[in-house]
Amino acid sequence: MKRAVRVGLLQMSRGVEKAEKDTKAKAGIVDLARQGAELVCLPELFASQYFCQVENAELFDLAEPIPGPTTEAIARTAKEAKVSVVTPVFERRAAGVYHNSLIVIGPDGETRGIYRKMHIPDDPLFYEKYYFTPGDLGFRSIDTPAAQVGPLICWDQWYPEAARLTALRGAEVLVYPTAIGWHPAERAEYGASQLSAWQTMQRAHAIANGVFVVAVNRVGHEGAAEGGIQFWGHSFVADPFGVVLAEAGEEETTLLVDCDLSRMEYVRRNWPFLRDRRIDAYGDITARFLDPGPR
Repeated sequence: MKRAVRVGLLQMSRGVEKAEKDTKAKAGIVDLARQGAELVCLPELFASQYFCQVENAELFDLAEPIPGPTTEAIARTAKEAKVSVVTPVFERRAAGVYHNSLIVIGPDGETRGIYRKMHIPDDPLFYEKYYFTPGDLGFRSIDTPAAQVGPLICWDQWYPEAARLTALRGAEVLVYPTAIGWHPAERAEYGASQLSAWQTMQRAHAIANGVFVVAVNRVGHEGAAEGGIQFWGHSFVADPFGVVLAEAGEEETTLLVDCDLSRMEYVRRNWPFLRDRRIDAYGDITARFLDPGPR
C-alpha cells in the first residue's frame, strides 16, 4: 500500500537583522504548508548568522533554552499551519552547557522530540567545539503524523554509524539541517569535489539503510568580506536507493518533494543490506582505531 509524505525544505540565507529569523522562517513554513507540505525542515542554526567562524564568549548570549523564544515562535507557526517542523536551535541547557540542537514540532505545536548534535567539528571557520557540548541523547527516531523522522545535524552527515543507528531505530526519513560552504579562496580548486563528496556521502546513507535523506543547507556569504564562508546551498532529497528527487541551486528557495515511503519496502526487499549485516563480527567498531598487533 502506497504511503507518502510531502516534505518541504526551506533553503535560507541569514542577514544580521534580529527580527529576520522569525519573519523569513515563518513565512517559508506557511508557504510550504499551503502547498501541502506535511514536514518542513529548516537549516542548521537558522536563527542567527553562523557565529562559529570565531571564538567569542559573548556569542553564547545567542543561546536559548528549550522551550525558548525561537522554538515557541516556530511552534505557534507549526500549529497555525498544521505542519510538522524540524527546528534547529542553539540550546542553552545550563550555565556553561550549550548544545547544537533541534526539536521536532508536530502540527499541534507540541514538541515531539529533541536531538543534540553528536559529532562536533573543529576546523578553520567552523570552531564548534568552543561552543557546543557533544549530544548525550543518542540517535533517535521521532514519531510525527507525517513519518518517523531521524534527526541528525550537519557534521553528523559524514558518519555512517550515525545514519545506521538512526535507521535501526525505525527512522524513515533522515533529516540533516546543515550549514556548510566553501572558503571562497578555495572554491575554484576544490569546490566541485567538496560538493560532490557531501552529496555522495548522504546518498550513500540512503542506499545503505533504505531510507529517504533530506539535507537542507543555508546559502549566502557570511563573515569577513575577504574571507568568511560561502554557504553552498544545494539542498536535496534522495530516495532509499540514492536517487536525487530534487535539488536546489545556490540561491534562496524552497523545495517541495513527495516521498513514497512504501518504496522503502521495495528497496529493502531487493537490496537486503540490513538482513545480511554480520552483527556478530562488528564489535571492534567501538574502538577508536585498530592498531596492528605484533608481527
